[in-house]
Amino acid sequence: MPALVVPPGWPGAVRPPDAPQWEATAASWLLDVCPPEYRGYPTLRRHLVLLARFAVLHVEAMQAAARRGLSEARGELRAVASDVVVDEAVQTWLAEDARLAGLRREVGLVEDAVRGARYRARL
Repeated sequence: MPALVVPPGWPGAVRPPDAPQWEATAASWLLDVCPPEYRGYPTLRRHLVLLARFAVLHVEAMQAAARRGLSEARGELRAVASDVVVDEAVQTWLAEDARLAGLRREVGLVEDAVRGARYRARL
């Protein structure tokens, strides 16, 4: 039996592709990544590939929102907050953008695996 391998950035809560119950762990994790309303859509619960695609698009939308918030922070917040608070907001947007970049990698890897990609160990 080939070894079960995952690439760097694979989410820890998702079992490796082809491991027992890996798709169930992927679905559970993807639902946690998505808005809670997604749990109410039977189509997403029945079709893992659709859920994965929805999760990717959701994370990409959050990335766009974080980048917009970062680009507008100084101009928009200067009128309602002190420079210290604006700087704190900028740092928060930067941290969120970094978190979302990692999450985007994770959901992308899971989507690729759901679509059939498999990974091999590299020396």
